Amino acid sequence: MLNRSAEKSTAAIKELKEEFGAEADVSFVRMDLSDLASVRTAAREILRTVPQIDALICNAAIAQVPTQKLTVDGFESQLGTNHYGHFVLSGMLFDRIETSKGRIVVVASLGYNMGTKTIQFDDMNWDKNYSANPVYSQSKLAQMMFAYELQDRLKGTGKDVQVYVCHPGASATSLISTSGGLVTRMTWWLMSRTPLVQTAEKGAYPEVMCATEDGLEQRALYGPTGLMQTGGPVGKGTLNPHAYDKPVMEKLWHVSEEATGFNWAFD
Repeated sequence: MLNRSAEKSTAAIKELKEEFGAEADVSFVRMDLSDLASVRTAAREILRTVPQIDALICNAAIAQVPTQKLTVDGFESQLGTNHYGHFVLSGMLFDRIETSKGRIVVVASLGYNMGTKTIQFDDMNWDKNYSANPVYSQSKLAQMMFAYELQDRLKGTGKDVQVYVCHPGASATSLISTSGGLVTRMTWWLMSRTPLVQTAEKGAYPEVMCATEDGLEQRALYGPTGLMQTGGPVGKGTLNPHAYDKPVMEKLWHVSEEATGFNWAFD
């Protein structure tokens, strides 16, 4: 596990060992996705200690941050954490993943369908028009575009890495409560008491499927297939074309490399 909270990681490991036995091989490396120095340090530690990576699940996120905040690297916090952090992490671990013919799973959100439905390249930090929900939506769209552009860039390279995109639907996790504003948290608390919201465990099913199941399509979005795709059986859902707008994906890739100082290479 890669987590910013050592306390929560230790508790999770304890629970897993209680369920699966003391010999369960589970551990964590501290990493804060909002800090690229932390991402690079964690990636180097993984490369030093983990000989094989079968699947990297890019799951961590912050959401609906009520007022504009910047990361230590100067990025808008949701874009910096949700997209730039995963962009660098995946790139640094790519060769190790490729060695085992592994997978990269990007966990997106149905929020990609909200907001501007594109990338606001002229003001990536939203200095002029910051609003919690559209900025979150852009950050999740950016993650999806990264995944789909990576798929395209891998074609013809001979690199055997599968890249999948999924979303958890509406799941009762701590995401909103850890970063959302008061009104958002209260609204989510009320929603989570309705049938529209499923358990966190069920929300993890699409990630597990994309990390393990054969026969999946890459240019797709997997998640719950029930009412409004917020819950229900997991399968291939609706993927709207603005998520793989080629000129925008290519520009975002270049902008991401320049912003993070990390250049992907497929030698």
